[in-house]
Amino acid sequence: MNTVDQTRELAAFLRTRRERLDPGDVALPARRAQRRTPGLRREEVAELAGVSVDYVIRLEQGRGLRPSAEVLEALAGALRLSEDERAYLFELARQRPNRQAPTAEEAGPLARLVLDLSPLPAMLLNHRFDILAWNPEMAGLMLDFGTLPPEQRNSLWLCMLHPVLRDFFPDRERTLREGIADLRASWAAHPDDKALAELVDELTAGSEEVARLWALRDVRVNGRGQKRLRHAVKGLLTVDYEVLAPIQAPGQRLVIYRAADAASQRVLDAIARECAGEAAAGP
Repeated sequence: MNTVDQTRELAAFLRTRRERLDPGDVALPARRAQRRTPGLRREEVAELAGVSVDYVIRLEQGRGLRPSAEVLEALAGALRLSEDERAYLFELARQRPNRQAPTAEEAGPLARLVLDLSPLPAMLLNHRFDILAWNPEMAGLMLDFGTLPPEQRNSLWLCMLHPVLRDFFPDRERTLREGIADLRASWAAHPDDKALAELVDELTAGSEEVARLWALRDVRVNGRGQKRLRHAVKGLLTVDYEVLAPIQAPGQRLVIYRAADAASQRVLDAIARECAGEAAAGP
């Protein structure tokens, strides 16, 4: 069985990544002495990463070291690793990488997919539950996100604190509890994200209900389920939801709603017809 010896594989991976680089790739001056082996020298990797040469040698020899996340970041930069290679390096070292928060600009291709999913209500979130993109049907079901200031375009903030959506979830206690359990999982996975920490503070300070549920320390990532909703005009409906994590943007979530029964399908069909009529009418 070809199981992974992580220490040996980490050593081999670092060696091969070092050997593929040329000094010119990392803006180092070419040495006058002819190189007997390809790639960078260990001394050069150590200099670029800000660690000792002995440390690099011991890592490449698989001598039982477990580098910190900070050292791994420095090595990934020194060796010019791609995002996939960087993730692999952290996996081998049994460390969790610091994730870069996705921006609205990074939602580009996925924003188009959200529109293509019409007439199914869909939206794109990041790990903070910020709403990066949505289609008209999701706005018609909930509210027009485009009229909100950017700092309020957050699905949890809207569900927990926005007065317009106060009665949107008939099973409010259950819905908030599930949302907070999901938020706690993301909060633990991104301990250095100040904006996420500020969101937690705002939610718990703004609602005694949220503060009580946060204190339960429930943890659950909600990838699939069912929700009862109350549309402001069309009344009650039930949706099945699916949450997809794109491979190229693992910090993002694509949320899709489908009707759970015939009555709910009629409500979604009516919303879709209204959205289509508004699009045909134009500005």
